Amino acid sequence: MATVTADLVEIARRRLTSSGVFVMSPADLNTALDVDDDAWRRFRTHWDDLAPDTYAGTLGTRRLRRYGHFRYRTDDACATLMPHHEFVQPQDSNPLYVRQDRHFEPLTARFAADPLLHMVLNLLGRIATALDTLCEWSAKVHPFRVLASADADGQPTPEGLHHDGVTLVTSLLIDRRNATGGESLVVDLDGRRLLSTTLSRPGTLLLGDDRRTLHGVSPIRPVDPAAPAQRDVLVITYAPPSPR
Repeated sequence: MATVTADLVEIARRRLTSSGVFVMSPADLNTALDVDDDAWRRFRTHWDDLAPDTYAGTLGTRRLRRYGHFRYRTDDACATLMPHHEFVQPQDSNPLYVRQDRHFEPLTARFAADPLLHMVLNLLGRIATALDTLCEWSAKVHPFRVLASADADGQPTPEGLHHDGVTLVTSLLIDRRNATGGESLVVDLDGRRLLSTTLSRPGTLLLGDDRRTLHGVSPIRPVDPAAPAQRDVLVITYAPPSPR
């Protein structure tokens, strides 16, 4: 299993180095983590305990989320939860929230300690380190649920195409119900399209070198207008350590 994971890390490194973007299939992710679909069905129950994103709400977007900050050490592949604090994005990233302190509810204790989360953090930490050799990383964890109705589209990225101001940015599809749309677009710094794909199968992992790319997701809408649409993702970023 260790050899398979090392091979997948190397494949991710090559793809991210050559094109800036890589999509890992659910089957490959399950193999790398040595889990099955039952593990993801249990894991997705965390998304039923998210809190409203009031900042997105002012833009008319119904979005739920939480936030956690981990320190990832490459020497022992250990992710340690850091004290909770406000979330701030750097100057050259998200145009809607430049240098704005945003306060989100923390990850629940159960979520922050979940073994599957730490398996994912370890895998992504290895991929980040393959891109840029550091002994320590700042890993930020954002579970999102975007909702839409017949009269209100759901906006996964109301800011449009943007950077996150990090080294590695990832989006893992957790669940998707009664939803159409939600196409992920990744472009290079000159606006040339690198990838356009809709994450439709839970366990699909989209990775990008955030230093070289911009990314965004199109709105979601209900397939059945009588019921809400829902898109659950786990966004994790890796960047060099910073004070916050």
